[in-house]
Amino acid sequence: MIDFHSHTLLSDGILLPAEHVRRAYVAGYKVLGVTDHVDFSNINFVYDSMLKFMETIKECGWDIKVIPGIEITHVPAKKIEKIVSMARDMKIPLIIVHGETTVEPVEKGTNKAAIEACVDILAHPGLILKEEVELAKRNNVNLEISARKGHSITNGHVAKLAAIIDASMVCDTDSHAPSDLFTETFRKAVLKGTGLENENILKIENNIKNLAEKILARIK
Repeated sequence: MIDFHSHTLLSDGILLPAEHVRRAYVAGYKVLGVTDHVDFSNINFVYDSMLKFMETIKECGWDIKVIPGIEITHVPAKKIEKIVSMARDMKIPLIIVHGETTVEPVEKGTNKAAIEACVDILAHPGLILKEEVELAKRNNVNLEISARKGHSITNGHVAKLAAIIDASMVCDTDSHAPSDLFTETFRKAVLKGTGLENENILKIENNIKNLAEKILARIK
């Protein structure tokens, strides 16, 4: 049970970080990324708040690993490289960009800018282009299969292109409330719903585990 993409009331989620993590732990999660929405106006506040929270759960006995991260959201495409560079200077271990979902007016060019900036995950990339998926493979950017209503409309398109090109994929909830969190059954259904064969689904699951290890190694 690994999920890189979730939100608290530090952005548009409904729970405090403590309750959000506690509910994920009780649900059987082993790794949870907390990636609240940021732009230039709040990136420092959101990440500093998460660091304070991380201090409070040290040695608390909860068998869950929390990754403090961010989701760069609706930042103009021409400014994505700058904010990603800022996030790296801040030593943020998990950087996600809010991709060109078909259910929001995300600026065209956001997917490409995020991939060129070599972010960890491009969330819900919508009707991503073949050449962008090829670039994602070269730049080791993970493409998200989303469990979130609306964003999930284009999962089949993303999965099909990524499987053909052999680009890396992850599967996340983009949870904003406790009811959004994965159960094992729900997670499997989201992956099956992409239309991928079991071989490709196993590849995604292995990639998720490997990415979790890689990102957790960045946390001191």
